[in-house]
Amino acid sequence: MAGLFVSICLLLLGCSSSEIENPLKKQYTTWSSYLGDSGRSHYSTLSEITPENVKNLKIAWSYEAPDFGQMQMNPIVVDSILYGVSAALRVFAIDASTGKKIWQFGDSVQVWHSTSRGVSYWEKGNDKRILCTRGSDLFALDALTGAPITSFGTGGKIDLRSGMPKSASEKFVISNTPGAIYKDLIVMPLRLSEGAGAAPGDIMAFNVITGKVEWVFHTLPESNAPGSETWGDKNIRNSDVVGAANNWAGMAVDDENGIVYVPTGSAAPDFYGGMRKGSNLYSNCLLALNADTGERIWHFQFTHHDLWDRDPPTPPNLLMVEREGKKIAAVAQVTKQGYVYVFDRMTGKPLFDIEEVPVPKSVLNGEEAWATQPFPIAPKPFARQSTELTENSVSRFAENPDSLRQILKNAGTKIYDPPSLDPVILLPGYDGAAEWGGASADPEDGILYVNSNEMPRMLQMGLNTADYSGKPLGEAAYQKYCVTCHQADRKGLVKSGFPSLVDLQLRKGKNETAEIITHGRGMMTGFPQIPKVEREALLRYLYNEEVKHNVTEEKSKIDSVSIPYKHLGYTKFVDVNGLPAIDPPWGTMHAIDLNTGGYIWSVPFGNTPELGDKGIGTGTENYGGAVVTENGLLFIGATRDGYFRVFDKNTGKILWEYNLPAPAFATPAMYEVNGKQYIAIACGGEKLGAKKGNQILAFALE
Repeated sequence: MAGLFVSICLLLLGCSSSEIENPLKKQYTTWSSYLGDSGRSHYSTLSEITPENVKNLKIAWSYEAPDFGQMQMNPIVVDSILYGVSAALRVFAIDASTGKKIWQFGDSVQVWHSTSRGVSYWEKGNDKRILCTRGSDLFALDALTGAPITSFGTGGKIDLRSGMPKSASEKFVISNTPGAIYKDLIVMPLRLSEGAGAAPGDIMAFNVITGKVEWVFHTLPESNAPGSETWGDKNIRNSDVVGAANNWAGMAVDDENGIVYVPTGSAAPDFYGGMRKGSNLYSNCLLALNADTGERIWHFQFTHHDLWDRDPPTPPNLLMVEREGKKIAAVAQVTKQGYVYVFDRMTGKPLFDIEEVPVPKSVLNGEEAWATQPFPIAPKPFARQSTELTENSVSRFAENPDSLRQILKNAGTKIYDPPSLDPVILLPGYDGAAEWGGASADPEDGILYVNSNEMPRMLQMGLNTADYSGKPLGEAAYQKYCVTCHQADRKGLVKSGFPSLVDLQLRKGKNETAEIITHGRGMMTGFPQIPKVEREALLRYLYNEEVKHNVTEEKSKIDSVSIPYKHLGYTKFVDVNGLPAIDPPWGTMHAIDLNTGGYIWSVPFGNTPELGDKGIGTGTENYGGAVVTENGLLFIGATRDGYFRVFDKNTGKILWEYNLPAPAFATPAMYEVNGKQYIAIACGGEKLGAKKGNQILAFALE
């Protein structure tokens, strides 16, 4: 049973459960924290906009950010100032009632090709700070002027790797997600490499005032520490191959009880775990940590020995649920698999039964897939599962149904079918049913709202027969670092979001490409660890400047990878037109009652413009979360079709929609200034092949 994988180490909190007889109703009228509040509720009690007048929403103001492209950021608003981040990581402050720029922080020349989901805010008296990241650096800025606070770290910044072992000092470490503020601490999410040799995914709390590391929790345990016995090697933390198990999605904080809830990702390298035999604690977990000290209170592991990249993609939601007439403080975590796990916030006790179910064994040499995986009995999954697919599941819109039907016939479709040399259909796909936009919650009433994707992907391994000896250095570097996503012919997997690198010299300058290689862009992690000579040779290869016949002067000294298998790419299972190969819906929206585990409503989410009128109601891929109001509204962009929609949160009916200048792959923010209610959203587009934008739009009643 799941209890075997729950470790409860209760602190002396003065009570043994989370039962609360008469909780005081909290007001959610500000948006000064990522996703609205420290419990990541995406919730507001502001009420000027109602189901009756929402049809009268108009653009109140617009702001043009200095850079075009994907903006995943959820703005925050403090003292009538809205703070956000552009597509090139320039932080800006604007008047929240007019959109007029107040200040901007960021290099006016260098362009950073990464994404950010926003900033964090901290204050004590007159000391007001914005905490933001760029590359491996965490900056502290004066919230009123945008100037770096020089007493923080060195000249206003610290390197996030300062709390990590020396072996991580040159490795890829960034943060896409705002840190969680607790007292004078900021606990930082980290994005790391997903390949061999990744940095360890330490959970680190930094002092907001000084930048010093205050505590560290090791998700790859120290030798002989609890959890070290679950890796096959108690010295796993010192491995040159295994790393990660990091929190990248963000975390929630129970300020009253001093607990930070941290979902952790999979261990690296993904997809093959022959060098990490065991359940692999504390990867793929929800960790409840003492926010003052970093000590573990309890944990639950969602996926044992992850081989599918099934890291929790969102911060958890803190909310109240009812059991036997009593309110219980709960924490809910949605997953890529489409599951919702709900726990007593204090004890880690599941509030719906969870069963350990036998799953298929691995057939790859050296691999030992875990024998069981935890499935919640309720709620039921909010996305289709691969086991529901048959040969008759082919999309009615596909122009090549026979070839798709053959793939469905031959590929593995079992849940937790481990990676093999034969294709497996992963549904939900790598990005998940739930994604980084996360779920919204009625925090007092126990209702969860979640948008979901139903884009299947292919999972397949190949033999790693790489032999770099004798190859020109640039070609060898490409084979080692780039070939999985961009393919051996450099044509990429365009329909799956991985661009072609053919004729790259016609589209990008060398300096820009060099920056992307080092720092990453979008879903691509950076490779700062590549030695300079290899990086320069890789650039020559990409720009067709490498002399292939002359290997004597500059031949590869890159070692062949010791891992026996390689992942063949994050390929979408699509038809010849690039649409999902399975029948719609391809995107959905759900309201789930966590008091009972039942569904209130489920509807398709978004349209497919390529199909014209036939594409209405098909649902579509979507990235970004919602805002829910106490008085019955749910606001969300997120869809590839580029609309901003308002749903009736009680029925799922669309009450209003607006065609944005570019799709908003981001979560909106709701706030008020001088008694007027606004909702603002970033329209950066670019993702999923959408047009690029640079506007932040704020809507209000006339």
